[in-house]
Amino acid sequence: MEIGSSSSHLSVQQPLELPRQHPLGYGKSSLTSSGASKAPGADRGSGKRSMNCSATSGNPYTELVSRLRAAWLSGKTRPMEYRVAQLEALGRFLDEKKQDILDALASDMRKPPFEAEFCEILLCKNELNDTLNKLGTWMKDEHVEKNLATQLDSAFIHKDPYGVVLILTPWYCPIHIVLMPLIGAIAAGNCVIVKPSEITKNTERLVAEALPCYLDNDCFAVVTAGVEETTKLLENKFDYIFFTGSPSVGRIVMTAAAKHLTPVTLELGGKNPCYVSDSCEVQNVARRVAWGRFFNAGQTCVAPDYILCSVEMQEKLLPALREAITEFYGPNPQESPDFARIVGDKQFQRVQALLSSGRVAIGGQTDEQERYIAPTVLVDVQPSDPVMQEKIFGPILPIITVASVDEAINLINTYERPLVVYVFSSDKKVMNHVLEWTSSGDFCGNDTLMHVTLTSLPFGGIGNSGLGKYHGKFTFDTFTHLRSCLHRNMALETINTLRYPPYSPQKLGLVRLASEVKRQGTCTLL
Repeated sequence: MEIGSSSSHLSVQQPLELPRQHPLGYGKSSLTSSGASKAPGADRGSGKRSMNCSATSGNPYTELVSRLRAAWLSGKTRPMEYRVAQLEALGRFLDEKKQDILDALASDMRKPPFEAEFCEILLCKNELNDTLNKLGTWMKDEHVEKNLATQLDSAFIHKDPYGVVLILTPWYCPIHIVLMPLIGAIAAGNCVIVKPSEITKNTERLVAEALPCYLDNDCFAVVTAGVEETTKLLENKFDYIFFTGSPSVGRIVMTAAAKHLTPVTLELGGKNPCYVSDSCEVQNVARRVAWGRFFNAGQTCVAPDYILCSVEMQEKLLPALREAITEFYGPNPQESPDFARIVGDKQFQRVQALLSSGRVAIGGQTDEQERYIAPTVLVDVQPSDPVMQEKIFGPILPIITVASVDEAINLINTYERPLVVYVFSSDKKVMNHVLEWTSSGDFCGNDTLMHVTLTSLPFGGIGNSGLGKYHGKFTFDTFTHLRSCLHRNMALETINTLRYPPYSPQKLGLVRLASEVKRQGTCTLL
């Protein structure tokens, strides 16, 4: 089990002055070791803060969680300028530690520099810059429609942070999946504890040692922990938990959260189908599918997990896939600097065992010492085969033949709902048919992975593949409590007497007139 696995119209130039004695304790923070307040980023350069707390409760993380909660209650994270300062510090982390990040990823899974920079740095910088560009707008109160009875009042949605957030991340994109939710959690005004995966040891060490040097240690912490320690961490009360990993561990996280009625986002992945219709450009399909499947040696939650196509399309697709693999990685992918390795021995053995499903049509070579598995395509695969019973997370692409698009849809719908459905077709009717009759977290037509690059699209699963959405504003919204607010006018009490006893039919009629929502049209069913 791997568990690792006020107004918002503020500008940076106009600091927010918080009252000294707010009812919730908002005011200057006094949580530093000296008892004095610290400015944003004042802990930069202090290095990793020790997390070996010895709380009297017996839980080693109680003191840490309590310290962050006190910092949040002080109001320190609420001003826009504070959030911006911390987000900009994340940008400096990405810039200044870029080579360290690339080196750590290379050590952990020989991730190619191109893939590492694209996925772990560029996409995170895009998320960060989009958030910084729009944060002032996102934080503003949203005024809403009113009925006749409240026309002289103010009705709006106020954006509140949840409080203390826990982010649990996996190993397969170990920087990307730490920073993407962290950006939104900081932007929303929360305090955050991040627990990176212990499987990617070098990246875990980098995050644990370097990230606290950039962020305010009063409000943000990195915890390194294995399964037993993470279980203890989850015993504490958090205000929001964001977990990325497997469905089995997601259930454990959700069970722990339920004890405190803590809301959660679960990003759980799933077996992502890829239907290839007979009407498409085979060479383009092969290149786009091969890139999506073999990116990071298939170790992404959004990789196409299996192909569904006709027998005729399979005959065309196999040589095109072989050509694409050779074009990408050369005649011997093991010698290519652009092909990653499996992250660990346990993961290698699990993926290697899946090669027994069906028949190897392309690839199939392995090297346990290097944790190398060649880009592999399997044919004659049956839905009951082991490779179709779990998320692959490796460079293996099974092909299952179907007689029609409807047979493909039926097969897709026999499995749990996936994180993403892929469709390749030159006919938009085919693409829309699959979109209409399947259910998934996301959908991508005529390409793979590229939907993840858009901060304008929400990313996340449904059912067994996840709960909740993030990316761009959706990440900010995920970590934000939408607080309904109504400010009423203290005058015109005569109007309010209509709702007070003693009641009468006349009063009810007037109240109905002032508050009723009426249908604005009719719908005729033909």
